[in-house]
Amino acid sequence: MNKREFLKSAAILTSASVLPTSIWKYAKADKLRTAHIGVGGMGMEDLKSISSHEAVEVTALCDVDAKNLAVAQKRHPNAKVFADYREMLKEMGDQIDAVIVSTPDHTHAPASIMAMEMNKPVYCQKPLTHHVSEARAMRKMAEEKNLITQMGIQVHSFYDYKLATLLIQAGIIGKVKTVRAWSPKNWGYDGPAPEGADQVPDHLNWDLWLGTAKERAYKENMYHPGNWRKILDYGCGTLGDMGVHIFDTPYNALALDIPLTIQNKCRKPTGFGFPENNTVTYKFPGTKYTDKYLKWVWYDGVDAPKKHKDLRLPDKESLPDQGAMFIGEKGRLLLPHFMQLPRLIVKGKYQDIDMNIIPKADRLGEPVRDYGPEGEKHYHQFVDACLGKGECTAPFTYSARLTETILLGVIAGRFPNKKLHWNNETSLFDEKEANEFLNSPYREF
Repeated sequence: MNKREFLKSAAILTSASVLPTSIWKYAKADKLRTAHIGVGGMGMEDLKSISSHEAVEVTALCDVDAKNLAVAQKRHPNAKVFADYREMLKEMGDQIDAVIVSTPDHTHAPASIMAMEMNKPVYCQKPLTHHVSEARAMRKMAEEKNLITQMGIQVHSFYDYKLATLLIQAGIIGKVKTVRAWSPKNWGYDGPAPEGADQVPDHLNWDLWLGTAKERAYKENMYHPGNWRKILDYGCGTLGDMGVHIFDTPYNALALDIPLTIQNKCRKPTGFGFPENNTVTYKFPGTKYTDKYLKWVWYDGVDAPKKHKDLRLPDKESLPDQGAMFIGEKGRLLLPHFMQLPRLIVKGKYQDIDMNIIPKADRLGEPVRDYGPEGEKHYHQFVDACLGKGECTAPFTYSARLTETILLGVIAGRFPNKKLHWNNETSLFDEKEANEFLNSPYREF
């Protein structure tokens, strides 16, 4: 079975079996029973934050690593445990109200789509999917089934990022012509694919870890628990990991959609790992907040960002390790990532920000500097939405488009230094050789 066939079948909605899962379903409930797929690493952080909501009852836990599962079960001894998410969803379906997916990227869509087929609200970690075709399928299903969904970009709900969005949309630097963003993280691997195989640890179900990805021998410390982000078949590189966080605010603030062109300056592809250093340039059609076109440049790797006049700070100050710079007609707005307020730069000097530029109804109040409660807001927003109290701000209808945009830059890394042209009408590249990477085969397991 290939991914196209799987996603086509997943998107078929029949009136006999599908009822809209909207807010009314949980509006009278005082508890939300959650199932967690992936409870190690970021999955544990997701579990802690979701379960910190007083209305949450953790009903089921799933992980392919028994060590991760044991730690999670100590926190929630009444939850039933599984290694295979398919078995969990089939067995516990009527005891689960919402599903949290915190697996490696390549399993986001298979697990989420199965849960959504069962009419379950889904909170899925970023990036939403591993392939463009999956992002489209998840968005379509969320829309057609009227499902409550949220992508795990927690900073989307932070004060600093909401403030930057309001300032940009209020015109504090005028029309924006360029955004430059950077992260020195290195979720790339320029070396060769490893040879041979190591003994799979007793606590790890390697076949389930691979899931729909092609069969590959286990190598210690190469994939699990964390290095999978560097590998083409499982992760999305630094752009997919950090770009989706840092690009979220510009994408949202400037009301961007899908780009016109994408170019990635990086090393030649190896067919195994993502490049360790990337400079990705996107060109977007203009919006009411931008010039006729918007240029967005992403830098990653240990020496990111490259020096550029747009990134010079007053008094020769150093740039924050990660962040984004909006360059507009009237100045620049620096948004560090993260836990720092945006800063206005005009004619080479920092300027105080006049909050009165923001419409009174939209003002946020005093800056929030306690990032403990801030970190839980995004999760609790999802829980509250499931209980009929408000809406999610990063639903799949939004986050799938953001993810698709990011993934187009990831694909461009397979064609170094070549400008790829995106046709929004056909949802394909003009360069036909790039279209094969919008999709990939699914392995039966």
